[in-house]
Amino acid sequence: FRFENYYCCKNITPFSNKNKYSEEHITKFHLNGMYKTGDVVLGGLFEVHYSSVLPELTNILCISFDPLGFRHAMTMAFAIDEINNNSSLLPNVTLGYSLYDNCATLGIGFSAALSLANSQEEQSLLQQNCLGTPPVLGIVGDPFSTFSIATSNVLGLFKLPIVSYFATCSCLSDRQRFPSFFRTIPSDAFQVRAMIQILKHFGWTWVGLLVSDDDYGLHVSRSFQSDLTQSGGGCLAYSEILPWGNDPNEYKRIVDVMSKSTARVVIVFAHQAHMIQLMEEVVRKNVTDLQWIASEAWTLVDGLHTLAFMPYLSGTLGIAIRRGKIPGLRDFLLKMNPKQHNNDYKYSMVRFWEYIFDCRFAPPPLGWVENGRALCTGDENLENIDTVEFLDVSELRPEYNIYKAVYALAYALDDMLECVPGRGPFSGQSCILLNLVYLKVNFTTSFGDQVSFDENGDALPIYDIMNWWWLPDGRTKVQNVGLVKKSASKGEDLILDEDKIFWNFEFKEPPKSTCSESCPPGTRIARKRGQPVCCFDCIPCSEGKISNETDSSECTNCPEDYWSNPQRDLCVPKETEFLSYHEPLGICLTSASLLGTFICAVVLGIFIYYRSTPVVRANNSELSFLILVSLKLCFLCSLLFIGRPRLWTCQLRHAAFGISFVLCVSCILVKTIVVLAVFKASKPGGGASLKWFGGVQQRGTVVALTSIQAAICSSWILSASPAPHKNTQYHNDKIVYECVVGSTIGFAALLGYIGLLAILSFLLAFLARNLPDTFNEAKLITFSMLIFCAVWVAFVPAYVNSPGKYADAVEVFAILASSFGLLIALFGPKCYIILLRPERNTKKAVMNRGITKT
Repeated sequence: FRFENYYCCKNITPFSNKNKYSEEHITKFHLNGMYKTGDVVLGGLFEVHYSSVLPELTNILCISFDPLGFRHAMTMAFAIDEINNNSSLLPNVTLGYSLYDNCATLGIGFSAALSLANSQEEQSLLQQNCLGTPPVLGIVGDPFSTFSIATSNVLGLFKLPIVSYFATCSCLSDRQRFPSFFRTIPSDAFQVRAMIQILKHFGWTWVGLLVSDDDYGLHVSRSFQSDLTQSGGGCLAYSEILPWGNDPNEYKRIVDVMSKSTARVVIVFAHQAHMIQLMEEVVRKNVTDLQWIASEAWTLVDGLHTLAFMPYLSGTLGIAIRRGKIPGLRDFLLKMNPKQHNNDYKYSMVRFWEYIFDCRFAPPPLGWVENGRALCTGDENLENIDTVEFLDVSELRPEYNIYKAVYALAYALDDMLECVPGRGPFSGQSCILLNLVYLKVNFTTSFGDQVSFDENGDALPIYDIMNWWWLPDGRTKVQNVGLVKKSASKGEDLILDEDKIFWNFEFKEPPKSTCSESCPPGTRIARKRGQPVCCFDCIPCSEGKISNETDSSECTNCPEDYWSNPQRDLCVPKETEFLSYHEPLGICLTSASLLGTFICAVVLGIFIYYRSTPVVRANNSELSFLILVSLKLCFLCSLLFIGRPRLWTCQLRHAAFGISFVLCVSCILVKTIVVLAVFKASKPGGGASLKWFGGVQQRGTVVALTSIQAAICSSWILSASPAPHKNTQYHNDKIVYECVVGSTIGFAALLGYIGLLAILSFLLAFLARNLPDTFNEAKLITFSMLIFCAVWVAFVPAYVNSPGKYADAVEVFAILASSFGLLIALFGPKCYIILLRPERNTKKAVMNRGITKT
């Protein structure tokens, strides 16, 4: 190794006369660095010191040595040595490196990057021997997003590739602005989505967000809010910016916001310095019961594992860079010794040695005054001192990214050297030296991780998920509890071992962090006006609608034949309603129908048995038998109105009802006409009246009148047939099965024709009511027709205003009432004479009675 002090010169505008310097001055940046020669040189930018001072106007000094930052630089040196010893990668080419310390200062880091770029002023070709500084093929670094933005804006103009191992700002994925920037760490865009997956996994929908006041934090704040809204994963209860520097009032205000908020989960994208100030105020205010979620910037920071902070930070979940293994790195670190470097004690190796062994080299470098420390000899052994932090290679995370970045540049160089003119990737299949297209690499590390860059220069994203354990002995253990990676479907796969997670809460369970409790199935979310979407009320679904998921935004309508259950979380088949044989009303009507049928059968049996008696034979016994048969059919047809409507029952019920009643009423009409004809024939010269209305004419009249009704029914069924119908208009939660008439005109014609015959029978019977009793059934017919007409006149409005099954019940009742009325009125008196007054059932009695009445 050869350590040198590089100077970056910069012209300064002349001071005014008031300044003691009135001429141009030169500011010298002491760029601590390491250099190793090679055919091709790779540059590196690392944070070996994390602070700087300006003791003089012309010098900037780096202070606060960071041993882990130094290990980062040593990892790059190790990777290059490993590549040089690998005969299969870059054979016959020796890589060198030029590594600079940015001192966590933008000015120094930017100057160092320009120094690396300036080495290309004297162009060297690999195929020729030449003098001068070898070209810097690419730069590994810078670790800070803000520094990377500044350097990439400039070095992108020279197409000089920069492969960062720690800059995560999603803005750096903009290929228009940063065409030469690549990185081996996932961008904050993926880190944000990974955290959103964690929030979704645990149901945390109400969270607080704290970000640092820099490019890293501000870009995260914007992307987190937009991604969280798009994913529907939750809302931000508050979003605050953590200031740089010492601003206790602002931190006090932020902690007050946290303590007053109902959000129990706090996500922090910030750096160690911010977290220390924040936690000091949290401890001062004793803000407990918070679940912290850490970004990769502070997940693995040991400086927060203090006795004061851990009661509050224990149980923290954090996103960490993917851990890897680098075989041989520890042995490489143990071999370091300042004596190998020409006793140049001024820079990084000297600072490292002094830090590790708490000694000093003489004279103190750069004007530093060291008191109370022993002199360093350079013979100290790293294995004999507690250097666990530096030599612990079990958790290599940024180092692993550095290792992958160096190999990515090496593979790109290897592809470039193997390019054959005529087969190259450029226009005309040519080969161009040192072009970015070669960074489209795809290789696998010894740890088994695949390395490649997408169209935005981002590596395949993967993060480890860490959990902070505070052990009883006061130590802190940061344990891996899962990982999140990009899946093949371009989503995020979250794998968590929840049994390993420590929860810093009373019941050792994940906390609840919601603005409003989840709406259970059967309810829907109703947003609260003026509040985030995560704050809502739960409104029960209305009848006929359900929600079968938690936090449903709306209730869905049940299908037509379904209705919501009482809990409103399931659609169940609607209750079906029709006039059933199993319900009390259906049982009563069925019983009445069967009773009427039975009575008709009994009366018919009586009349058949006593068919030779005068009472039965009087006034055409054949019509009496036909009336009894038709009444029996009327009683039976009422059964067609009971039970689940089907096509054949709907077609048959009205036809059977209409024809049966017309048969009955037409018989009664003929019977009335016969009464009038018999009376007229009993008078002198009236015998001819029965000649034209004998038995054949009577039967013909009945058949003709009934045929008209049969024709009406046939036309109705053929043109607009009655059919079963599911009616949902009467009840929302019920399906009323009914028979629609199909044609209102057909139904009206059927009823109208029955009514016409009934009225005609009534009028004729009314005119014949005063005829002699011997031949007179007119009074009985008048009374029966009066009952019949009254029933059916009352039926029409009752039928129209009765919904569903009650319309069928009204029609059945009308059929039964009118049938019973006809049966009782016409055959009751005759059965009384036949069964109870047989002495009056003789021809003599009938004739004598007739003479007496005359």
